[in-house]
Amino acid sequence: MEPTLEQIFGTYMSWKIDDTTWVINFMNGTENMYLLEGEEKALLLDTGYGVGNLREYVERLTEKPVIVANTHYHPDHSAGNGEFEQVYLSRGASLDAPSVETPGAVPFDLAKLPYPDYKKIYIQEGDLLELGNRTIEVLDVKPAHCNSSLFYLDRGHRMLFCGDELEAAQVMLFDNSKNPDAPYDVKIRLDHFKENFLRLKELSDSFDYLLPNHNGYPIAKSYIDEYINLVDSIFAGTAVIEDKLNHPYVEMDPGAEKLCRVRYKNASIFIEKEQVMKVYGK
Repeated sequence: MEPTLEQIFGTYMSWKIDDTTWVINFMNGTENMYLLEGEEKALLLDTGYGVGNLREYVERLTEKPVIVANTHYHPDHSAGNGEFEQVYLSRGASLDAPSVETPGAVPFDLAKLPYPDYKKIYIQEGDLLELGNRTIEVLDVKPAHCNSSLFYLDRGHRMLFCGDELEAAQVMLFDNSKNPDAPYDVKIRLDHFKENFLRLKELSDSFDYLLPNHNGYPIAKSYIDEYINLVDSIFAGTAVIEDKLNHPYVEMDPGAEKLCRVRYKNASIFIEKEQVMKVYGK
């Protein structure tokens, strides 16, 4: 019997990374959210697709009051924001909003969530989320995977939460904002992509592992160098370009025929082939 969309997107399981940090896993095991507990509050990073009563699930994991923040404003990370009264997020969310708020973008009725008009609190570089003897630093991210990403650095637990800007399987670098007015220039995106990793490299003494939102966690810091080298190899014309995506979810996308996988060692991206060829070897 095939699982329903509600079961795929709204069935959660969790386990501890350390005594006060949980990964909450869903979407057939391919996607993560994180719950970080301090002495006074807990921080939930991302809210999934808006189905399956995430809030009730989270409140079974911690007795602390829960505050909520988004790693970025995409439907699988922020469609469930309306389960909560307020959410911290990047100002870039306005550019990526059509990916969540366009009718049909999410296969569930978000208007039925308890707080469909939840309060958006915008945060940026230098802001601190204080949980009580646990401080989470907010880091700005230049538009690469999307326009609304933030990194969250937990120096005390030596963790860097990187959303979808970095993962072990692949990073999507095609335009996914669903917003025709959102800027997209392939060279600028690739330059930003590299600059974000150079920033992480500068901070790498502050964390031991990277915790992405897809395809497993934690991942080694060596991925930072491999993604930097991936961008360099695209401009040098030495990166491997593969037309077969080998990703069932992305292959179902109406625009999948335009995409290719570009690889350097363990690092790879999905990007429109026509776009990447504009800068390949240049």
